[in-house]
Amino acid sequence: MTAEILRIGEDLDLSPVGSAEIDRLTRLQRAAYAPWLPVLGLEPLPYRADYRQLLEDHEAWFVRRGDGTEVGALVIETLPDHLLIWSVAVAPECHGQGIGRALMGFAEAETVRRGRSEVRLYTHVLMAKNIALYQRLGYVETGREATPDGRRIVHMAKRLEPR
Repeated sequence: MTAEILRIGEDLDLSPVGSAEIDRLTRLQRAAYAPWLPVLGLEPLPYRADYRQLLEDHEAWFVRRGDGTEVGALVIETLPDHLLIWSVAVAPECHGQGIGRALMGFAEAETVRRGRSEVRLYTHVLMAKNIALYQRLGYVETGREATPDGRRIVHMAKRLEPR
């Protein structure tokens, strides 16, 4: 994982989440996914995750404003044939400002940079606004599944041209 700070917007910087920042990552994820609790009737996986354990094989990136305020986070996993977007989280007060799109763009660029030709994600079927955004960004549904704990998952993917 790159340790540098990357500029992804006019006033947005992206940097890896350090081990000392995991509690802040957890708080941001919980705040971002809390509005989905009444819709889903269960806790979204990013809401309830143990990020210390998850980051053993995933990467997390913070999006910060120029003043250092954390406004979003991305959790990804690089797999042999694709990059998985595990979570895109935007602070509730920052919705509609292009932060989620910027994170998706970064994930897609990383997919290509890492020599993969596909980026995948999954979301709950009731997260219709998110599904619509992903479709606008070129993602297509590749399958659905019901999990034993009652989740109804939509799998999506986007093919990319590797360098």
